[in-house]
Amino acid sequence: MAKLSVRDVDVRDKRVLLRVDFNVPTEKTDGQPRITDDTRIRESLPTINLLRERGAKLIIMAHFGRPKGKPTPEFSLGPVSEYLRTALHLPVTFSRETVGDIPRAIIAKMNGGEIVLLENVRFHPGEEANDPDFAKSLAALGDIYVNDAFGAAHRAHASTAGIARFVNKAAMGLLMEKELRYLEGELENPQRPFLVILGGAKVSDKIGVIKALMEKANVFLIGGAMAYTFFKAQGIPIGNSRFEADKLDLARELLDLAGKKGVRFLLPIDNLQTQDVGPGAVPLNTGVHSTEHGVDDGYEAVDIGSRTIELFSEEIRKAKTILWNGPVGIFEIPEFAKGTRRIAEELASSNATTIIGGGDSVTAVKQAGLADRMTFISTGGGASLELLEGQVLPGVAALSDA
Repeated sequence: MAKLSVRDVDVRDKRVLLRVDFNVPTEKTDGQPRITDDTRIRESLPTINLLRERGAKLIIMAHFGRPKGKPTPEFSLGPVSEYLRTALHLPVTFSRETVGDIPRAIIAKMNGGEIVLLENVRFHPGEEANDPDFAKSLAALGDIYVNDAFGAAHRAHASTAGIARFVNKAAMGLLMEKELRYLEGELENPQRPFLVILGGAKVSDKIGVIKALMEKANVFLIGGAMAYTFFKAQGIPIGNSRFEADKLDLARELLDLAGKKGVRFLLPIDNLQTQDVGPGAVPLNTGVHSTEHGVDDGYEAVDIGSRTIELFSEEIRKAKTILWNGPVGIFEIPEFAKGTRRIAEELASSNATTIIGGGDSVTAVKQAGLADRMTFISTGGGASLELLEGQVLPGVAALSDA
């Protein structure tokens, strides 16, 4: 989708409304929120700096948490403005209102290169309702709109989509451009072999991705709890492992589709199993799976086994393009994290183009200290999945054509 880029817009002395994704994880320390992962803020800095250096009067919009359409102090962007100020080493004015007289007065006094952060757009019910009046109120604060909030681009909200109707130009920021380049462009005609690694809890979360990528991929590696729905569908014992009872027919359909298309669809051949799912557990490695032997009665599978780790590692070493979305075990618990960590290490050592498609796999890569050795890490969870499914994202569709 050829959309207008921020690179190609004259912004000098213009009021530029920049939508970013500052919905960052926090925890309370001494009663104050502390940002625990600033990736989304850091990823927005190239666009912020480009606009600032080109002399824009920069007005930043973002959401934070789920305040349900009303002002909620714990979801204020005030602390984020302090963090942004530190990250940029520059003044950032915080407007305690999103629209109305207060931001209008602040913006009227701005010079080129200065920055204002508006209060949480989700303090207004019109944001998530994509209310035209709220979108128009936001648009009235600026001359040009730039959307760099890829993580919210799958939401048709006032600040991500509706606002574009009320501005002369609506462009994508540098992060949005990069996300689309890797998740659409690179995967449109990938270098082969093209390997897709999928994990996580549910087959239902990944149905669209599997079907869409079945047209392009050479090999799938399936791990995580979703694997056990496929096992159950084939009559392989799964003990007490999680599975989706209403998705067994779908699992058979996907296995059949892979066979018809000549796509290798590899499930674990062994697993770690335990009766105690928690820290300190001592999991056992199952034998190699067959229709007779899978996960033992009374046990739950919590990670891929040692033989599977070697099988998956061999496939990773052969691949030229790799997309990974979802951990292959309960990686939050150290005893069940070996498979996920090993995949991260193999990707880091690979010569392939490695694309981490958002969500928990990003967390796993960061925990392993390997983020800087991946080709690209997406900032979007749901947005990444919808884009990989081939869906048009409202926040992208609303932008001006190039």
